[in-house]
Amino acid sequence: MSKVVRSSKYRHVFGQQAKKEECYQNLKVTKSAWDSNYIAANTKYFGVIWEAGGGGSFAVIPHENQGKTSINTPLFAGHKSAVLDIAFHPFNENLVASVSEDCNVMIWGIPENGPTATITEPLQTLQGHKRKVGTCSFNPVANNVLATSSGDFAVKTWDVEAGSVLNSLDQGHTDIIVSVEWNANGSQMVSTCKDKKVRLFDPRSNTITAEAACHLGIKNTRGIFLRDTILTTGFSKTSEREFKIYDPRNFTDPLTTTSIDSASGLLMPFFDADNSILYLAGKGDGNIRYYEMVSEAPYFHYLSEFKTASPQRGICFIPKRACNVSECEIARALKVTPSTVEPISFRVPRKSDIFQDDLYPDTYAGEPVLTSQAWASGSNAEPKTCSMAPGFVKKAVVQEFKPVAQVQTGPKTEKELRDEYEKLKTRVAYLESEIVKKDAKIKELETK
Repeated sequence: MSKVVRSSKYRHVFGQQAKKEECYQNLKVTKSAWDSNYIAANTKYFGVIWEAGGGGSFAVIPHENQGKTSINTPLFAGHKSAVLDIAFHPFNENLVASVSEDCNVMIWGIPENGPTATITEPLQTLQGHKRKVGTCSFNPVANNVLATSSGDFAVKTWDVEAGSVLNSLDQGHTDIIVSVEWNANGSQMVSTCKDKKVRLFDPRSNTITAEAACHLGIKNTRGIFLRDTILTTGFSKTSEREFKIYDPRNFTDPLTTTSIDSASGLLMPFFDADNSILYLAGKGDGNIRYYEMVSEAPYFHYLSEFKTASPQRGICFIPKRACNVSECEIARALKVTPSTVEPISFRVPRKSDIFQDDLYPDTYAGEPVLTSQAWASGSNAEPKTCSMAPGFVKKAVVQEFKPVAQVQTGPKTEKELRDEYEKLKTRVAYLESEIVKKDAKIKELETK
């Protein structure tokens, strides 16, 4: 009996790692145990969380600065504790957000062509979380809207330009939130939590719309939106790595549960909506699996696996707009090791020099559709798209960022509190002495 092979234009997609001289070397990647990707990227730069003592910092490096980096790499160093996550503004290539164990969220301006000296003053500091802030993610449709999650079990959305909280979901999560992701049009979010549940909610409301038990293992989980479904990765009771797919309309039971292997590293999921390809990269693994996702059972089809000998600590994918269409590159990942960032190109093997329009449907344009106020008031809109055909010139849109200065709250560290206490004590003693002088002067005037 002949075996029918499923037809797919992505069946022969292969990954190709960059040559050594095309990688970024001599980096000091953080050794933090927090489960973030440690890296983020846009079309001009990538950012890596840096290993630093006495505070928190990260580096932003232009894509063209390949090879060995300087030992005096300029950093963004304004946090008083370790940086846990970073995210680039989707509509302004020169803005990046960072969150930290110091409970603060900071918005930074990136000088054109990258920083040449360490930057310690952010454009905006957002304060409101009461515990360490673990994740940050910009809305893909609404301008200047950032979502953050914290150890205080809250998910806050901010207008980063105004420096104000748009909304705060303080109820619903019962343990530390480990991942929060937007859907394609920025109207909903999915979160996973250490209480082993996945939750779906509109961050503009104060309620969870749906929740379900996901992975029963004790290790961390991740959750992302596919198109019309939600995918989570985690561990089973027997410590096997697995992923589950849920229908948001019926969150009670997953549509499918698939075991991967028994390795110990968290599976980091990334979904390419243009090509319906899911990439799964395990922390500590040297491989990246990829699947073609479909809307009917079995909901996915295994494609292949990219393998290397070096294990990855984190990974991210650059926006599709930066891919090389002349070489049929459909995705490019940046893989983090303890001292390097290695680009990995995923390509479809085709010989024709003609633009392959079936591989490159119109993609996310990186242009805002809604203002932060319109989004906060309940408006929804689909993201803008643009062509990737050669000769198409994307309209240059410069998103101005005019931060509103915020009044800083009081000190938070023990040393700062003690210093502030001593200053206040000295100030009180001075004022008391002035009162005594005034009383003496009043008595002297009364006797005349």
